[in-house]
Amino acid sequence: MPEIMELEAEGDSLDNFSSLQIKGEEEYQEQESDDDDDDEDEDEEEQETVTLGFVEKPKDRHSLLRQLFPSKAGGVPAWLDPIDLPSEKSRVCSICGDPLQFVIQVYAPIAEKESTFHRTLFVFMCPSMACLLQDQHEQWKRAPNKPPRSVKVFRCQLNHSNPFYPSEPPRHDGTDKPSTVGAALCSWCGTWKGDKVCSSCKSARYCSEKHQMLHWRLGHKVDCQQISISSQSSNSSTYGSRTTSKEIDKVANKSLWPEYEIINEDEDSFNTETSEGNNYSNSVVSKGQLDETMKSLLDNFEGNDDQKCWASFQERIAKAPEQVLRYCRDTNAKPLWPMTSGRPSKADIPKCNYCNGPRHFEFQILPQLLYYFGVKNDPDSLDWATIVIYSCAASCEVKMGYKEEFAWVQLYSPSAGIP
Repeated sequence: MPEIMELEAEGDSLDNFSSLQIKGEEEYQEQESDDDDDDEDEDEEEQETVTLGFVEKPKDRHSLLRQLFPSKAGGVPAWLDPIDLPSEKSRVCSICGDPLQFVIQVYAPIAEKESTFHRTLFVFMCPSMACLLQDQHEQWKRAPNKPPRSVKVFRCQLNHSNPFYPSEPPRHDGTDKPSTVGAALCSWCGTWKGDKVCSSCKSARYCSEKHQMLHWRLGHKVDCQQISISSQSSNSSTYGSRTTSKEIDKVANKSLWPEYEIINEDEDSFNTETSEGNNYSNSVVSKGQLDETMKSLLDNFEGNDDQKCWASFQERIAKAPEQVLRYCRDTNAKPLWPMTSGRPSKADIPKCNYCNGPRHFEFQILPQLLYYFGVKNDPDSLDWATIVIYSCAASCEVKMGYKEEFAWVQLYSPSAGIP
C-alpha cells in the first residue's frame, strides 16, 4: 500500500430557506443561579414553542447540497464553509483516535445578526459504544480540564455577503450553484478534509491513515493503478466541492448512516385530536414499531424517579413518536429529559471557548434516530437516551470556520452516566 503524503492546507428576505426561526443575542442574558436551582422545570418548556424534526427520504438529492442550506441527518455533511473545515485534532474521537462519523446538521440562522445570516450546527460522534460509555465519565469534568469526547458539535456562521454563496436566495430548480469550489474531501468517508494524498496515484485524498487503509483494502488497490495522474486536478477539485447529486455517490465508505432530509413541524400542531392524522409517508419505521420499542426501554431504568420521568417523557413524545429532534433556542427553553439521573447542572455546562459567555440549550437528538439509521438493538450497539446540544448564547463571532460547542449525552443506564 502506498504511503499518504501531507498536503498544505487549501486556502483557496430568504423565504425559500427551510430553516428554523430563532432569536437574536439580545434575548439571551445570563441568569446567575446556584446549582441548587438547577432542577429542570417541565412546565417552563411547555410555555416555549418547540420545533420538532422528522426524517424523510429526500425526494430530490439536489435538496441536500450545501448551496441549498439543508438540515439533514446521516450520509455526509453539507459543509456551510466548504474550505476552512475542522482541524485534524478536532475531527477524531478523542478516546479511540478514529475519525468521527456525521450524525446530523441543523440550519438555524439568527436573522437579527448580520454575522449569523447563515448558521448551521453539525453533530458528529464515534460509532463505538465503548467510546460513548467512556464519554459519559469525561463529560462531567469541569474547566480548566478539557476532557476527551466521542461526541462533538461544530457551529459555523456566515454573513449574507460571503465568498461561498450568492446573495440571492436559492431557486430550488436544480440550477443553484455555490460561488466557490470547496476543499477536496476524503475519498473514503466524504466527510473530512482530504489533506493527505495517495503517494501512488496522487489522486485519492484521505483524512487519516485508517481511511486510506480501508479504501486500499476495499478496491483502491486495483483502482490506483488505473487512475491517470493527469486527472488529479479535475477529479479532486470537483469531488471536494460536492455541488451535484452525482458527487454525493462518490464516497467509497458504504457503512455511513443512511441519508435523510429533516422536515420541521411545530410541536403545537400535534395534539391528541390531530396526531393520528399526521402521517409521514416516507418514514421507514411505523408508529407501532416505535411505540413498542419505547415501552420496552422502561425496563432499563432504576428507581421510581426515573420511571416517573420516563413516563412523562414518553407522554410528551407520544404526540409525535417519529420525531428525532427537538429545537428551541428561547431563553427559558429546557431539554426534555428521559431520566432524572445523569442530568447536568448549569455548572456542568462549560462556557463558550471563544468569548467565555454562557452556553444555552439549543436542541436535542432523540434515540429514534438510531432506528432510522438501522442501528441494531444489540448489547454492544450504539445507544443513547438523548443527546443535548448547548451553544454559545451570543453565537459569538470568531475568525475561524468551525467553532466547537458542547454536547451532553444521557444514556439509559443511570450507572453509566454518573462518575
